[in-house]
Amino acid sequence: MHNDFPLRKIIHVDMDAFYASVEQLDNSELRGKPVAVGGSEKRGVVSAASYEARKYGVKSAMSGYLARQNCPHIIFVKPRFYRYKEVSQQIREIFLDYTDLVEPLSLDEAYLDVTMNKKGNPSATLIAQEIRQRIFNELGLTASAGISINKFVAKIASDYNKPNGQKTVNPEEVFQFLEDLEIRKFYGVGKVTADKMYKLGIFTGKDLKSKSLEFLEEHFGKSGAHYYHVVRGIHDSAVKAERIPKSVGAERTFSENLSSEIFMLERLDHIAKELEDRLKKSEIAGKTITLKIKYSDFSLQTRSKTLPYFVAGKDLILETAKELLYQEKMENSVRLLGISLANLNTDIRETDKMKDVVTVQLRFDF
Repeated sequence: MHNDFPLRKIIHVDMDAFYASVEQLDNSELRGKPVAVGGSEKRGVVSAASYEARKYGVKSAMSGYLARQNCPHIIFVKPRFYRYKEVSQQIREIFLDYTDLVEPLSLDEAYLDVTMNKKGNPSATLIAQEIRQRIFNELGLTASAGISINKFVAKIASDYNKPNGQKTVNPEEVFQFLEDLEIRKFYGVGKVTADKMYKLGIFTGKDLKSKSLEFLEEHFGKSGAHYYHVVRGIHDSAVKAERIPKSVGAERTFSENLSSEIFMLERLDHIAKELEDRLKKSEIAGKTITLKIKYSDFSLQTRSKTLPYFVAGKDLILETAKELLYQEKMENSVRLLGISLANLNTDIRETDKMKDVVTVQLRFDF
């Protein structure tokens, strides 16, 4: 392998049929049955399909109408994003036991850099196994993983033994792995790009590798250089731990619209308490308080006030939110209230966490 770029140990963890699996976990009657999360009506769209539904060709982004045609006995379930977020957070906590370098791509997948990890375990393969086992034991869900020297190869590898499997592409196997790969399996190559590549005689990684940088840039513009490098195992994008937040907030949607400000104050008290808890947990304080009001006609209004000092306590946040609430008369009944804090003290201490990432070549045992 090249010695002129850092070799890392990267794991890409991808939950199996995540939304549908959570629904099957929470409702035993759905287990082993074809389930689609999303809308069944004409304009509905499938957000996720269980593996039982996928056997019938049902997949995400398909219309609910077509899903029903493919699989007449499919069960449609309304998405519950608050629940998926909650489970995603529990999965994240497991990741953080191994490394702080966790880059979530969505609720159901993330990159982990375990080059230097909290367990002192030199084998990324064993760490991936342990993480998947813990997700199963603690949450009752299955995950798949890809393990390799960079994000690009790890992401492709995680798809290989789905569901509930993993694949390691060792440093010395990377070139061969990429050469043998069908071009449509390259992460980032969609249908349109794949068709264009087919017309140019590019069907596999090996075909792609035979093309010069000039040729690829001529046909694919800026992406040409990206394709030229990734097929040679060069993809030096670091795993970026979550960006430091610019604001922290809490909000509530009400089952019945509120028209009395007394009721609103009661709700704001709860929201301010929730916000205080979040701020304490993250050791964050801020100066700008914003009150968010969504009316029953779905129109949205925000009102803000910047204080001369940092606040993190419920009382001062609530006092300012009340002031903002009474600032002007309500236009309508209210369906959502939220309070957020911006202008945070994290802006001062924002640092590039990646400076500590090891870039020396180590003896790599995957």
